[in-house]
Amino acid sequence: MEEIYSGLLRALDLIAARDPQVVEITLRAIFISLSSAFLAGIICIPLGGIIEFRQFWGKRALINLIQTFYSLPTVTVGLLVFLLISHSGPLGGLNLLFSPTGMIFGQAILVSPIMIGLTITALAGVSTPIRDTAKSLGATEMQIIITVIKEARVAVMAAVLLGFGRALSEVGVAMMIGGNIRGYTRVLTTAIALETSMGNLELSMALGIILIFISLAINLLLNRFQGRKEWRS
Repeated sequence: MEEIYSGLLRALDLIAARDPQVVEITLRAIFISLSSAFLAGIICIPLGGIIEFRQFWGKRALINLIQTFYSLPTVTVGLLVFLLISHSGPLGGLNLLFSPTGMIFGQAILVSPIMIGLTITALAGVSTPIRDTAKSLGATEMQIIITVIKEARVAVMAAVLLGFGRALSEVGVAMMIGGNIRGYTRVLTTAIALETSMGNLELSMALGIILIFISLAINLLLNRFQGRKEWRS
């Protein structure tokens, strides 16, 4: 117990002193997670709108499948992306394997079901008269989608934040696609796993504390957005 307590104190010292390794890993993790959430958002939010507003055979089954992928194991996604971008895969020529770009691509795929599903749920909660009014004014399908997204922007932003949190906290894709290369693809989760296995508890605890605080910040932002939604309703 005393060893854990002293390790915690040293971990806090590393954070307070802004240890270069801690800062580097943290900034890289935030950048990669934000980039993957942004990439997924610009694709999945319009896609969720198209799925919500169009009627087609198998729509309910597709939505159920998307929601099933919420809990898809990260190692499974990591394996699929690895097969895609490995040198013998269809995207091997892009040299994405063991690179930050590859990690962004893999994490974007990982969070896409969450963003699509939550976007569909958010847009479904927008009142029908808003859609009908936009349609009666001659708006195109995409203009109607944009209008409804603006009305549901609080819930849509919550979906993006959840996607960012999922990307930040996952380890499977980051390890398998990034390779945990020091100074290049090492992020919070992979560094914690490595440093713990090496017995460097103070560094792993420092990174763990930072990860907890970032997760807490995301949760506070989500609560704030949800509070705004309830206040407006």
